Amino acid sequence: MEREIRIYPDEVLKKEAQRVEDFNSELRELVGDMFDTMYKKGGVGLAANQVGVLKRVFIVDLNSGKEGQGKEKLVFINPEIIHSEGKDVAQEGCLSLPGLWKKVKRAKRVVIKAQDLEGREFQMEAEGLLARALQHELDHLNGMVFIDRLSPLQRRLALEKYKKLKRKLKK
Repeated sequence: MEREIRIYPDEVLKKEAQRVEDFNSELRELVGDMFDTMYKKGGVGLAANQVGVLKRVFIVDLNSGKEGQGKEKLVFINPEIIHSEGKDVAQEGCLSLPGLWKKVKRAKRVVIKAQDLEGREFQMEAEGLLARALQHELDHLNGMVFIDRLSPLQRRLALEKYKKLKRKLKK
């Protein structure tokens, strides 16, 4: 079932998500709804707080909106980056800041530790777009959006542009 995407500056996007303790049917339903929502909106990742749930859960599917969608469904529960290296600058957008794209500096390669839907711990090494998506979604769980990674001047300009985009969308 599709859920409503919270749009910046919604307060839930600024709050830190809470650790998941119960690996139950409610969690599986949340994850299923998150995939439905992400696919419908054309994103490649989605954090639980973007649908108003303050749980440390995010999903990624780099094939979202393409052939192969659903074959690479990745679920991360209670994730943390345990190693990062290198630097990479690339354009990022966000379903919670529709229409806004900015260059953001991230680590080039990361190792993430998380749990799956059954509560089993796993580690994954990622680089390129996947590493970027993991870092972007983990930021959401920590109450950050990608524009928080910009310099103060770049952030102010991005917010001005975003306000104009929002006004156009309302017309």
